[in-house]
Amino acid sequence: MKGVVYKSTGSWYTIKSFEGVFYECKIKGKFRIEGIKSTNPIAVGAHVEFEVETKGDETLGIINKIEPRVNYIIRKSVNLSKQTHIIAANVDVAFLLVTLNNPPTFTSFIDRFLVTAQAYQIKAVLLFNKMDSYNQEEILEINYLAALYTSIGYECIYISAKTGKNIDKVKQMMLGKVSMFSGHSGVGKSTLVNILEPTLELKTSEISSQHMQGQHTTTFAEMYDLSFGAQIIDTPGIKGFGVVEVDKQELGNYFPEFFELKGHCKFNNCLHLQEPKCAIKQALENDTLSWSRYKSYLQILEGEQDYFRKDIYNNKE
Repeated sequence: MKGVVYKSTGSWYTIKSFEGVFYECKIKGKFRIEGIKSTNPIAVGAHVEFEVETKGDETLGIINKIEPRVNYIIRKSVNLSKQTHIIAANVDVAFLLVTLNNPPTFTSFIDRFLVTAQAYQIKAVLLFNKMDSYNQEEILEINYLAALYTSIGYECIYISAKTGKNIDKVKQMMLGKVSMFSGHSGVGKSTLVNILEPTLELKTSEISSQHMQGQHTTTFAEMYDLSFGAQIIDTPGIKGFGVVEVDKQELGNYFPEFFELKGHCKFNNCLHLQEPKCAIKQALENDTLSWSRYKSYLQILEGEQDYFRKDIYNNKE
């Protein structure tokens, strides 16, 4: 039988067969010794082959093959730095929820997410959430960020999961697609899903007033079928997003505005560091490229982890 992984807890997998029946499955042991470095060899959204065994009143599925993935979103495992964690597979649109505060989403985190989506040719959309909660000064900061990423070519949508602002626009983008919602804990992913599909009743929680961070309400990634003809993968809140599987020579290609200029660099293999006649460095000096994006590029190039570091989007020093 063939089906799609709808939930993964690390040891058990909920699979929906192509006939529309759900099965609880386990992974065949050999997958764990085939050199898969990921902490979750089978991610939500993966297409698999499985066999069903019936013992008495119990029906158990055994996964024996993983179909080739069209794409996936992957990051470094925070606790196991040498391993990776596949967040979701076979994604059509990756929505990143961004909040200015309560909790803060820094540009370094946004850029790492966008680089990963770009590397695997997944359409990425930025959802600036909680627009109902910002004062005038904060709205100006949001406008600055949205203008920055719009100028690069990313779609940015102002939403409020609380009031329903622009939710219909998000729905329209999800029709007939597998979408993934991601972001830090507390940015409103579960609240947004509940507005999109109230019958799901996903758990939500308040922001920690001490640390301005959300509490994890989604423990495992899970896919849901929505009534308006879409599928969504809800993911646990992500604190850090380490970019993996991207070669240093290729990294600049996943910054669209860098890729557009790289042909004007003196050297074909320019890393945009200290090389002479670098078009990217020249554009930075001319203020036609964002310094925050360049600093994110340097951090990824140097292999730094991203853990709520000081925001850098408006600081050239």
